[in-house]
Amino acid sequence: MSYVMELRKMVGTRPLLLSGAVVLILNSKNQVLLQQRGNGSWTLPGGLLEVGESLEETARREIKEETGLEIEKLELLDICSGPDYYMKLNNGDEFYSVTAVYLAYQATGSLEIDYSESKDMRYFHLNELPAEMNEANRRYLDTYFRKLERGR
Repeated sequence: MSYVMELRKMVGTRPLLLSGAVVLILNSKNQVLLQQRGNGSWTLPGGLLEVGESLEETARREIKEETGLEIEKLELLDICSGPDYYMKLNNGDEFYSVTAVYLAYQATGSLEIDYSESKDMRYFHLNELPAEMNEANRRYLDTYFRKLERGR
């Protein structure tokens, strides 16, 4: 049983602080890898920190589990937190996320969808993102766009 599930047994649906990581994986065509979750929304691959893990370890583990890919070098873009990252799920669970947003320009291995986590997974041009993209994940991508603007 995961750490979060254990906490939920004790606190019910009350708001939790949950830490995690997402990764913007860019391919050679400067497209970003997105996964379509069971609810239909498109998100960056990533997930929650487990007890004893670093945020980088979480990012690498989640990418391997969800996509089959392995990431060598991660660049920290931002830590996203605060009221904009509050969520209430359909089951009533509430949480505030504290999410490390990483960038990876290179991933090795073959893309393999974990159908327990995703319905679909594909690369999108950064200027043609799906309309069904999760709002928090749009903000995560904004950290990358700000980085590009600073680099000009």
